[in-house]
Amino acid sequence: MAYEYASEGSLDYFPCRYGQSKLLFRGPRRRLEGAYAAVLGGTETYGKFVVEPFPTLLEGMLDLAVVNFGYMNAGADVFANEPVIVDACSRAKVTVIQLMGAQNMSNRFYAVHPRRNDRFLRASNLMKTVFREVDFTEFHFTRHMLSALKAVSEEKFALVEDELKSAWTARMRTLVQKIEGKTVLLWISGTRQDGHDDLGPEPLMVDEEMVAAIRPFATELVHVTPSSAARNSGTAGMRFAPLEEPAALVMPGPRVHQEVAEALAPVLKRVLKA
Repeated sequence: MAYEYASEGSLDYFPCRYGQSKLLFRGPRRRLEGAYAAVLGGTETYGKFVVEPFPTLLEGMLDLAVVNFGYMNAGADVFANEPVIVDACSRAKVTVIQLMGAQNMSNRFYAVHPRRNDRFLRASNLMKTVFREVDFTEFHFTRHMLSALKAVSEEKFALVEDELKSAWTARMRTLVQKIEGKTVLLWISGTRQDGHDDLGPEPLMVDEEMVAAIRPFATELVHVTPSSAARNSGTAGMRFAPLEEPAALVMPGPRVHQEVAEALAPVLKRVLKA
């Protein structure tokens, strides 16, 4: 199992690109030919600090090549605007789509970087009108900004949260519909929470109503809530440099990835046979 690996310093993620896409994915690079499955997602799918993330584990369980299209801090926008990746997923036997948080998307209140979706670019006039007392030049990351806004006024923050939930639902529906063929939504809940804010666990602001709204557009839905043992295993089996430990502590470890793969595998086998 993946969690048997000992920490031996930083991992080599063999970063790679596919076609004309500017996105840098975890390698080694796979050939997008023949039969393969694809996994689209954010930080959890990428598997930061984990030797064998769940897409790698799935490959052995399915006896099928699995392409890891996990992208660090991704929101739905980064994939919806990448035709090379959408096309690759459309040619896959099945595509797993991880449900990513709602904070890392451009919306009526603020804009994010088109590829580094966790990077806050600018506040809209609407945002500046609602939060007149806030200096938005102080923010560089979406989560830091949202945490500060909630501290200023929970009532006004609720307006932003409602907008993010609405934008997430529309954007995720668009993404799922763009991918032809079989799709499986993957909802990994309760895996991590930034200890410096009270915004909640990942995927941030995603709730059952939102998931239900996009469920009809996918073939299947798999909801995984990792066990307390997996969530509380700390950095056991993870690989990172000493200075990376704080970041590793809030990432899902090998035990979480194992449980996600074990939950996905039987569903994917059923979908592939259908």
